Amino acid sequence: MPKDRIRNVAIIAHVDHGKTTLVDGLLKQSHTFRENQAEMSQTLIMDSGDQEHERGITITAKQTAVFYDGYKINIIDTPGHADFSGEVERTLNMADGVLLIVDAQEGPMPQTKFVLQKALDLKLKPVVVINKIDKPAARIDEVEGEIADLFLELATDESQLNYPIYYAIAREGRAGKTTELDDDLKVIFESIINDIPAPKIDEEASKGAQLLVAALAQDNYLGKYAIGKIVRGKLKKGENVKVLSSEGAKAGKIDRIFTYRGLGKEETDEAVAGDIVALTGVSEANIGDTIATGDSPEALPTIELESPTLSIYIGPNTSPLKGKEGEFTTSRQIAERLEKELETNIALKIQPDGLGYKVSGRGELHLSVLIETMRREGYELEAGRPEVVYKEEDGVRMEPVEDLTIEVDSEFVGPVSQEMGVRKAELKSQELTSTGSTRFEYEITTAALIGLRNNLLTATKGTVIMSSIPSGYKPADSKYKPERNGALISFETGVSTAYALDAAQARGTLYIPPQVDVYQGMIVGLSNKKDDLDINVCREKQLTNMRTHASDGAIQLTPRTQLSLEQCLDFLLDDELLEVTPKSLRLRKRQLDPIKRKREARAA
Repeated sequence: MPKDRIRNVAIIAHVDHGKTTLVDGLLKQSHTFRENQAEMSQTLIMDSGDQEHERGITITAKQTAVFYDGYKINIIDTPGHADFSGEVERTLNMADGVLLIVDAQEGPMPQTKFVLQKALDLKLKPVVVINKIDKPAARIDEVEGEIADLFLELATDESQLNYPIYYAIAREGRAGKTTELDDDLKVIFESIINDIPAPKIDEEASKGAQLLVAALAQDNYLGKYAIGKIVRGKLKKGENVKVLSSEGAKAGKIDRIFTYRGLGKEETDEAVAGDIVALTGVSEANIGDTIATGDSPEALPTIELESPTLSIYIGPNTSPLKGKEGEFTTSRQIAERLEKELETNIALKIQPDGLGYKVSGRGELHLSVLIETMRREGYELEAGRPEVVYKEEDGVRMEPVEDLTIEVDSEFVGPVSQEMGVRKAELKSQELTSTGSTRFEYEITTAALIGLRNNLLTATKGTVIMSSIPSGYKPADSKYKPERNGALISFETGVSTAYALDAAQARGTLYIPPQVDVYQGMIVGLSNKKDDLDINVCREKQLTNMRTHASDGAIQLTPRTQLSLEQCLDFLLDDELLEVTPKSLRLRKRQLDPIKRKREARAA
């Protein structure tokens, strides 16, 4: 395929504005699938991971390709959540233009600004698609004005202010140049062909081929795939290459070359500049490396990423129940798994920390997805409280801050304002939306953001819509300190009983049911009071001639509160840990012995 018949386009947007749904329509309407294929009746085809289906979000960027009117269109579907912005940063290097999807009701949101900024910095040609125009509260004219303001703020040169706008209902597979939509996505295909430029390549092919590795993949048959766009020359099957990294050059040989079609790959003997390909045989290649040929191979500029903002301790499980539920339990096994994760999850940083590792990432969701993935793979581990990653600038300790957008029904304005006041957030704007809800924009420290989502979901009966994005650093002032009631802590090791829990539930909210294993120092609930409380949840009723099982009637337990992984991480204080196994999540104190724990607390 000649390079002038290739288009490389990334789909970018804020979370839940319809990126993956639009890709569904492009795949189906380009006749990528047969009419009787299962994919024709599926939605969110590109979201292949279990957690992506369960959470309803895109976590990893994915590549696909469709053929339309003699053109090959390589499509990159990117995540919309700020925690996975590392995926966006690395994959935009393969694109020559972007489809910016904006919700017709919500308009530009924090992640819209972030991804558009990255695209314009890379000089990518933008095409705007205003999606979901069938919403009852759609405000198309206002959203167009907000998009124009955003481009004025972010554009690096005047040419970027000239962008086409299209309108769509992606879930119906319809789009148009006006709000009178056609019955298909033809105008989107034509825009990609006509508005997105052909791939930018280096014409000096005599110097040898160059490919910047932007993604990696793996299968049990062919092993590791290095994925990227060829920016110069041609790559051939069986060709000797050099893998250039910051550590030097390593020799390699291309075993096979694959190009993309639909959800699969097609093997080819040769690939040309401008196309996105997957190579096998170059197992030494990592993301950011250059695969090159020629007598004097040259490295391309590496992919630059934003710094991590949160870190968490991950180490081997040290509880009395260790090794009973997991397949991989040792520090060495955890280290090997984290090193493997670094190959593809390039926004992560890992440092040794005692028995375990300090893992730094972009946010709570970024880190919790990693922990949940390891858990499902059979790993048993313990995690500490998420902590902010500070940095030094001119001798001043700086902490990350974020722009936070919150939208709630007007009846919940009071609880939201109160919670944000406690967290020392700075209100930047407050407005009434066309749907009657209230939208807040705050500047808040990343430290104060920890645990906020769960608190607001509770305060607003699950109706809050919130999103945040890192906006820079400011001098650390430590104004906000996390507060929480004390924990209910088991001071016995054994099996919980309904009789003991019936007495304990008057002291607070319980997190465990009857007939589960507990150990001394394990957190079994949240106290009604500020201080920790040691209780016995293993006590059994003593039976005598005068007291029998039937004498007191049936025990009525309040249903326990079952915490998710994210809620458990938000719960933690500095002296607590979360035990994570394939079957269980258990909260515990770092120091299990109650006497030693109180002695350490007095010393502190």
